[in-house]
Amino acid sequence: MYGPSPDDPSPLAGFPQVGFLKPLVKNPNILVGDYTYYDDPEGPERFETHNLLYHFPEVGDRLILGKFCAIARGVRFIMNGANHQIGGFSTYPFYIFGHGWESATPPASEFCSKGDTIVGNDVWLGYEALVLPGIKIGDGAIVAASAVVTRDVPPYALVGGNPARVIRRRFDDATIAELLVIRWWDWPIEKISRNLSAIAGADLSALRAAH
Repeated sequence: MYGPSPDDPSPLAGFPQVGFLKPLVKNPNILVGDYTYYDDPEGPERFETHNLLYHFPEVGDRLILGKFCAIARGVRFIMNGANHQIGGFSTYPFYIFGHGWESATPPASEFCSKGDTIVGNDVWLGYEALVLPGIKIGDGAIVAASAVVTRDVPPYALVGGNPARVIRRRFDDATIAELLVIRWWDWPIEKISRNLSAIAGADLSALRAAH
């Protein structure tokens, strides 16, 4: 046995609030790695429509979620469509209402986009965390419940608060560097399954040998 299928939208029998997102998400601008799940008593299928805010197709920004991420209920991603122009005397988006206000439409070169939002592999996003546009969250990071992530998160960092700040690193620098080379999440699932005790038990020497 090598675990559940990553294409199963409901991998926990009798517990439908947990779903693998890859088979549930249809938007081509949302990319999800294998085994990443969302946990919501109201249904994980709501993720695409309820947890991404201001994700307009004409903006073209993407949400990229790595493999083996755990996403708690109420985690939200604010996308670039929420941004307003701040260089003028008013931040009000007159142009979107039309009726003669189209002349205030800013040129495309001035649109305030911070790029794709990228969540690495093996990331845990806690209950009702909020991630702002263009943020990069490194592999192995943990975002505490209700944190507001306004800046990039280093790999294997634990962040919390508003704005979220690094509380501590999960491991020492040498261990983190080695884990980022090993990248166990990219192994074939058969190999991951054979080495679960080392992965879950933080046995670096065993992971090193398997790598």
